[in-house]
Amino acid sequence: MISVQQSCWFVRKVIWWRAAASIAWAVLLLPLTTGVFVFLSRFSFFHPVQWIYECVSLMLDISSIFSLILLSGVVIVIGFLNLKYYSVIPTIACSKIALLGQLLHPRQFFNSLVHCIMGMIMAWCCAITIGGRYETLCSPCQQSDAESPACMCLNEYHLFLLLCGAFVGFSHSLLGVIHNMNYVAFHAVQQYKYLRFKASIPLVLKCSAAQALYSVCHFFVVYFFLGHAPRAWLCKTLNLDVDGSVHALDTVGGLLDLSLLYHTWTSASFLLFTWYTTLLLFRVFVTELYSFPVQTSFTDDVQQCLPKVIAEKHPMILKFLALQDLALLSQHSPMRRAEVFSLSQPGGHPHNWNAISKECLSLLSDLTQRLVAYHDTVATNGRSKTLSSGSGRKTSSEASVSPGDPFSPRPAIPMKTPTSVFARSIAGGPRGPRSPLTAPFTPDLDSPFSSPALRCITAPAEQFSPWHGTVQSPHIFRRGPKLWSTSTDSKSSSPPPSPAPAPSPKQEASKPGFLAQFLQNRREQVKHFLAKRVLIMYWFNKLPEASSQALFSDGQAHIWALEGLSYLVQASYSEDQFGVVQTTLPSILGSMLALQEAVDRHFKLPHASSKPSRSGSVMGDCNYKTLRFALRATLKTALYRITSTFREHLNAVQMSAEHRKKLQHFLEYKE
Repeated sequence: MISVQQSCWFVRKVIWWRAAASIAWAVLLLPLTTGVFVFLSRFSFFHPVQWIYECVSLMLDISSIFSLILLSGVVIVIGFLNLKYYSVIPTIACSKIALLGQLLHPRQFFNSLVHCIMGMIMAWCCAITIGGRYETLCSPCQQSDAESPACMCLNEYHLFLLLCGAFVGFSHSLLGVIHNMNYVAFHAVQQYKYLRFKASIPLVLKCSAAQALYSVCHFFVVYFFLGHAPRAWLCKTLNLDVDGSVHALDTVGGLLDLSLLYHTWTSASFLLFTWYTTLLLFRVFVTELYSFPVQTSFTDDVQQCLPKVIAEKHPMILKFLALQDLALLSQHSPMRRAEVFSLSQPGGHPHNWNAISKECLSLLSDLTQRLVAYHDTVATNGRSKTLSSGSGRKTSSEASVSPGDPFSPRPAIPMKTPTSVFARSIAGGPRGPRSPLTAPFTPDLDSPFSSPALRCITAPAEQFSPWHGTVQSPHIFRRGPKLWSTSTDSKSSSPPPSPAPAPSPKQEASKPGFLAQFLQNRREQVKHFLAKRVLIMYWFNKLPEASSQALFSDGQAHIWALEGLSYLVQASYSEDQFGVVQTTLPSILGSMLALQEAVDRHFKLPHASSKPSRSGSVMGDCNYKTLRFALRATLKTALYRITSTFREHLNAVQMSAEHRKKLQHFLEYKE
């Protein structure tokens, strides 16, 4: 109950106010951006004086004020969607079918529908602003006989601009899912909000113009093939005629209009620039540093202190801001560090340090366990090996920490890698959802599209086959362990096969019936049939690069935990008067060295060491693609920071022989 109240307090008094401030600033910038759009849309090179006069008079007209009110409402809705769908941990699809599932999700359908409506409203405001042939949906027919009364015809230019706004809004919502535009990244360098916004404006202009041109070109192609459908439907619904004196816009002659292309592109650029500005302001405000008190004298405010807040799991941005505050106070605030090292009164217990170090060690242990499980699965390399065998083998850090150590990493996992990492590519398959520890780009024997050759390799050998037991022929040898299989597995000699026990009556009774066996065989045939289809495998094959990125998707939290721990340990050498940090130094070094070993093993995998190219034409933050490289550098720097401070004193720290050898490399600057 306390955790829920804490989360509600933070969302209500911090996140909502920051989102409201970002929306308010976006609304205040609307007159300026609208004025720039008016000057660009009515640009006239040969009549500059008339152009300026018309623009000024239009901005002072009552219709422009009404358009500003509508645009303000659109900005508020877009800002609310940013608040609703933002995330500090990106959702990375590990296969094409997983990405398609995200695009077809009902929540994404609602989001796309709202963006279509908002895009059409903004396009209507742009049409009113441009004026001329775009101003109204209906206009008197130019080709009407004098004898017949004047009839109304459909103004296809106005319809074209409205549909273009809806199409740009729809494509913007889809690109937001593909490029993770709802992902809010924290910058390593702290800046004032104005400086961050000012530095990002050129990128916003570039992205708006590029994506607008991209979407408009695609809309021209779509309207060329499907433009007759909305035109015929509107004419039938509103009882309008088609003006035969004007070229239809779903023809080559109608679309080869530079004025139409220019006005459509400027309108789409204005739409995207307004939405991107709102998104940028939201990112700037919501990631602003929040300083949590380390301790307080008031009982009601205890749940708002850093040692309590850092253990929160919901909302996730609260945990990230707490870890960010921890990393900064450990570097730049001696007074707050003294509060971390202080003892409770009465009692004399280091509650602040215990809570902070325990949570940071839990984060490091969580990432180490994920990497170990991932490596044990990938290390099979096509051989049958369950995760239980890998998880049952203790790491050196676990062996060095005593079971009764209160600072040993908790088995509970407070932060998990997104479901797209370890979830099955197709939900609700024939065998149901897969185990959450199934790693990406791993040969999955239970997959409906696993290769038959892989099944033959990984199938257990029969008892009387020549591959059972010890192979006697000198020309035939078993496949040795690959990648990181332990040497004990390869060197240990297998015991002689024992005779198979006679089946018990219970085992005979548990055999599947004829119908179950028949259905199983038909299912296997369907699997083998689909596995041979290239198009099916294209959608269901896992993406190794995306799988590696998803494994470190929450790496920013671990980076701050490493920085906070290492700086606090370094400062404790001269500032810790009571020696509270030295009691947990074995656990800290053991966790860091175990994580460093797991990270080094991960970077030996294919696709793990290849840095992805940064795309500068989208507003989606691509920092999550390089988090594994930043975490590796931070981890090595943290270990060097501790070893360079304590030096020879680390010889008195109890740890395993393997960890001591690894630590000696850091002491000698050989890593």
